[in-house]
Amino acid sequence: MTMSSTTESVTVLTGMYAAEAEYMAAGGPGEASFDLLAPFFAPDVELHQADALPYGGTWRGYDGLARFFLRMGEVWESFDMVEQEFLATGETAVVLTRIRSRARATGRELGFPVLQTITVKDGRITEVRPFYWDTRAIADACAAPAPAG
Repeated sequence: MTMSSTTESVTVLTGMYAAEAEYMAAGGPGEASFDLLAPFFAPDVELHQADALPYGGTWRGYDGLARFFLRMGEVWESFDMVEQEFLATGETAVVLTRIRSRARATGRELGFPVLQTITVKDGRITEVRPFYWDTRAIADACAAPAPAG
């Protein structure tokens, strides 16, 4: 890991998280333009979410990320990153984020950590892999109640 790749990763990630906050403040998915975030991602970016989540799967490219953010907006009423710690940096940065959220379907509030590996090449994010402590708790919090029958 070189100092320049470390500096580049931190610069890209802090810029992206600031742009994400601006994107959410402007109305977020379906309201704000994804153009606020696009400069921080490679056109062929891949985001890998755990299949057990309501927004699970692999999301590719700008269109995939835009659809991912729309899906997140459908699932979560709020999804706040309350603190972040950059544990390691270089071409692959490791970021620990503490989340505070409220599910739309149930109104349940949930706090949880997410550890992400984020690959940065040529000044853009090329891959994101989040790791959740308890995907079952997240999926349960987001599950719509079964209809009474």
